[in-house]
Amino acid sequence: MSASPLVGWDDIAAVAPDGLAVLDCVGRFVRLNPAAAALLRADAEGDLIGASSPFTSVAGAAECRAGLLEVRSDEQVAHWEPARGPRREFAYRARSLPADPKFTVVSFRDVTDERHRQRRIAAIARTSIALASEGSLGSTLDAVAQQIVQADGLAGVQILTLDSTGRELRLMGSAGLRHWDAFLDRLLECQDRGARLSMLDALREREAIVVPHRWAQILEDPAWEPLHGYLGELNWDSFVSVPLMARGRPEGVLNAYFAPGQEIGSRTLEFLAAMAEQAALAVDYATLLQREREGARRNERQRLARDLHDSIVQQVFSIGMQANAVGVLGARDKAVPAEAVRAFADEVGSLSRTVLADLRAMVHELRPASSLRLGLEDAVTTLVKSTENRTGLSIRLECGHQVDTVEPELAEDMYRIVGEAIHNVVKHAEATTVTIRLAVHDHTLTAAIRDDGRGITESGGRRLAQENEDGEAATATGQHGYGLRTMRERTERWGGTMRIRSGARSGTTVRVVIPLPVRVPQAPPGSEGSGSIPSAVPLRETENPARSGS
Repeated sequence: MSASPLVGWDDIAAVAPDGLAVLDCVGRFVRLNPAAAALLRADAEGDLIGASSPFTSVAGAAECRAGLLEVRSDEQVAHWEPARGPRREFAYRARSLPADPKFTVVSFRDVTDERHRQRRIAAIARTSIALASEGSLGSTLDAVAQQIVQADGLAGVQILTLDSTGRELRLMGSAGLRHWDAFLDRLLECQDRGARLSMLDALREREAIVVPHRWAQILEDPAWEPLHGYLGELNWDSFVSVPLMARGRPEGVLNAYFAPGQEIGSRTLEFLAAMAEQAALAVDYATLLQREREGARRNERQRLARDLHDSIVQQVFSIGMQANAVGVLGARDKAVPAEAVRAFADEVGSLSRTVLADLRAMVHELRPASSLRLGLEDAVTTLVKSTENRTGLSIRLECGHQVDTVEPELAEDMYRIVGEAIHNVVKHAEATTVTIRLAVHDHTLTAAIRDDGRGITESGGRRLAQENEDGEAATATGQHGYGLRTMRERTERWGGTMRIRSGARSGTTVRVVIPLPVRVPQAPPGSEGSGSIPSAVPLRETENPARSGS
């Protein structure tokens, strides 16, 4: 005896939490449960009967592939534009009715917010990747702006940065807005006419400024007339300005233009704040990199000045002294012996050749690019020969057959490391021989520079670095400090390590190990930003207390 069902299927469909719909053979609604009508923003189930659905029939459905952040891989996604309210996204499954295959049953749910969060997470992840790339600051900030527009469907985004004085803004990244060189000039004109700029409020108060229905306010304000045409090209309504904060100080501002109907809730502001933080990191990194480069150039000038004083200036001074001595002898009435003249000529000639060799060595150290185009081995070989010719030092160079396969930028850093090590030997080690080994093995570039000098010492001879249990010398200070520091920084830039072994009677060995980079396929053409926009506008305060502006 079969048991009668306690609840009918119509009753189950009526209370099902997911939307249930029956479609005919051309994808029109035949029947809907109450949940489906609510998800589709219909007043009653019957309002949509006969209307086209957004769902693909089973026969026309393409294979569904799971995205990175998707769990239910057998679902497809459809977009629905209701008669009222914003566009919705539905995840759905479709099955044909076994009894009548021309009808399809669809089960669907609203995933608009879920997929929105996924796009935001993906935008933050892609932005982090952009920050790790070697693109310019402008292209990086363009990418950040583009990710925001794509993730939230905004009308447009601008990213402006402050200069080192904190008094000038530059438009460095944008998406959704037409590039217009005169934009910042017109913005300054609006400010002079009395318009209040909300971005200045965001920078001053160091918090996000939200201005609902801002476009309507701008249209009614004659102070904004110079930008009416340009901003009118966007289909936008509200405005948000978020400061870029790094190390507790503002580095710029992110301006977001919202499309009509878009809500600005707490999650939206959290997302904009997260993206503003990513942009601030990019600006802060670019600032630190610029300072590092300026410091490196300053230190290089100081080193050149020291080298000029230690060698060339003293040698030129000696030449001058010899010339004065010849002048004194020539002023006498007595004839100058030929032997004395030859001695003066030999001394001046020797000093002149030494000065010329030192100058050539300095020029080569500053401009190794021509040699590096031929390979790291040729560049180091040229440096070795130049050093031997001007110092009399015996240098043995051993290079592996794959050394010249190293990419140019890494090759230049390794060249500089070897050059600084040789420079230290010449200036401080009192060595007679040096051995340099360069090799590529197991996807690693190694360099070892060993001398037979007195070890790392101060000018008075006292050991400057004590060996640890492994025989490695601690980082030296004094005369060696800058050189060793720059060598270590160049090594660590590539994720490598530098070790120093130094003994009073065993000389010094510098060993550098750098893992070679692993190449990956390049991104498709056009995936990078369009570059920076080199426009600038100085900040000026106005007396208008209204909190408005863009």
